[in-house]
Amino acid sequence: MPKRVNHEERRRLIAEAVRRIAADRGLEAVSLGEVAAEAGISKGLVQHYFPSKDAMLRYTTATLHDQVESRIANGVTEGAPTVRATVLALLPADDMSRTEALVANAFLVRALKDPEIADRFRAGHAQLRETLAAMVAGAQTAGDLSADLDPILEADLLLALIAGLGDAVLLGHRTPKEAAALVDHHLSRLTDR
Repeated sequence: MPKRVNHEERRRLIAEAVRRIAADRGLEAVSLGEVAAEAGISKGLVQHYFPSKDAMLRYTTATLHDQVESRIANGVTEGAPTVRATVLALLPADDMSRTEALVANAFLVRALKDPEIADRFRAGHAQLRETLAAMVAGAQTAGDLSADLDPILEADLLLALIAGLGDAVLLGHRTPKEAAALVDHHLSRLTDR
């Protein structure tokens, strides 16, 4: 009887190898041969699942989005998710989130030339924006944040804040603890005065 192969599992194995290479050496180091070696499979098997590097990179961006979304959901499961917990979950504060941030930054440059990857970035950003705006509105209703805030504007500002702080943490200009303190400072300014 032939061995049953989980094709989606193989694609994800390959995408994980792409992410490890991208985090360590950037997308310039990603090739079919390097990915095969990192994944511990043959180059032919990589080509079987992905006929081109572009196809492999596009698939990897989808799995990165899923991984980040899952990690954030798992990171804020203690009680109801809060604006603070969600924003802090976006910081590269541990090995996994740091790797995700490095990979996302590597793909950001690629997105400038690849409309499909750019669309994934836009969709992910829009989803985060909507989520944060809804959370801000919920916090306003609960009386935790000032009622006169514009939830969409605050979501945009929080995403800009976390993007800048995330880069500062990656570059070593800030520690995750310092970045969290700045997030807390910003959030404290959004409460009723």
